[in-house]
Amino acid sequence: MSKDMVPTPHIDAPVGAFARTVLMPGDPLRAKLIAEKFMTDAKLVNNVRGIQGYTGLYEGKPVSVMASGMGCPSIGIYSYELYNFYGVENIIRVGSAGALNEKLKVRDVVIAMSAYNSSSYVRQFGFQGDNAPCASWELLSRAMENAGKMGLKVHCGAVYTSENFYSEGDDSAVLGKLGVLAVEMETAALYQNAALARKNALTICTISDHILTGESLPANERQESFTDMIRLALTLA
Repeated sequence: MSKDMVPTPHIDAPVGAFARTVLMPGDPLRAKLIAEKFMTDAKLVNNVRGIQGYTGLYEGKPVSVMASGMGCPSIGIYSYELYNFYGVENIIRVGSAGALNEKLKVRDVVIAMSAYNSSSYVRQFGFQGDNAPCASWELLSRAMENAGKMGLKVHCGAVYTSENFYSEGDDSAVLGKLGVLAVEMETAALYQNAALARKNALTICTISDHILTGESLPANERQESFTDMIRLALTLA
């Protein structure tokens, strides 16, 4: 598929509908909230299958936000199409994660330097060894610098991208010993697609639950209260 073949099967928008930088929460309702609460002149540019995408301005700069859905296959589709068919240069995942490390607390912000994973998604690219896709240094370094300017305490390190939300096995103890900060479900596919397209990607997550302590936030707080993470991501537009 080439640029003259958009809209794609999953994004019903013309070329130029998206800004160079796209924030990508998993939840379509969080995408809507970001557009309405943080952006000006935001316009709905995609709503195929309820995956809402908006383009507007943040402090005068063009920026887009579009949901990814849950898991590597879903974010794999949307990030691939944005990078390769819509000219998007930067995708910043903003979502929730479960803490695997005792130094993290609920509502802490985590920036994913790399993504351990159990996903078959990353194995399609031909490399037969172990794979832990990495963030783009350009976005990672700017995010850390901007977090300092904003007075935000953030944790930067490896996350674990899991294929399963409900699992019969439990690798949390092993991953915690290896210094992995948190578990989520999308970062590895996003980082792999960015590497293939020679584009930029970064995941910024808020800890919504703690695997070690059992503490968790209710669904409405996950959707509406992660403002530090969102404001930090928007500084990268």
